[in-house]
Amino acid sequence: MGQLDTVIRVERDREDKAAQALQLAEHTVQQQKQKLSSLQQYRLDYVRQIQQSGRQGGVDARDYHQHLQFVGKLDKACQQQMQIISQARMVVDQRRRQWLEQQKRRKAVDLLIEKKQAEAAVIANRREQDMLDEFANQRFLRAKTNRY
Repeated sequence: MGQLDTVIRVERDREDKAAQALQLAEHTVQQQKQKLSSLQQYRLDYVRQIQQSGRQGGVDARDYHQHLQFVGKLDKACQQQMQIISQARMVVDQRRRQWLEQQKRRKAVDLLIEKKQAEAAVIANRREQDMLDEFANQRFLRAKTNRY
């Protein structure tokens, strides 16, 4: 079963690599979510800072306009980050499908190996039974020959 051992090793290696790729993709999604959270928190803090400045002494129209433009840029950055997260999630889904498919292939090879081992065990049991039957026949014949 040397060839099957090689095949199962290759399939297990491929499954491990697929699992690692899935894990990396999931990690990427988490990193991108953290970036989005940081952007959103920064935007929130910035808007609060503008509001507080307005309450304390007012903001002239030009500064207020610049602040609004910057908030718009932060909103755009958040939207772009959400798109990046969406794409990263699609990669996770793809990697998960690849891992599951590879897992199926590995399980199929495992099943084939189990089947081959079971067949080999049946053949070995038959040979052993044939040998035992042969020994029993020879003993019977010797005992019969010794009686006469």
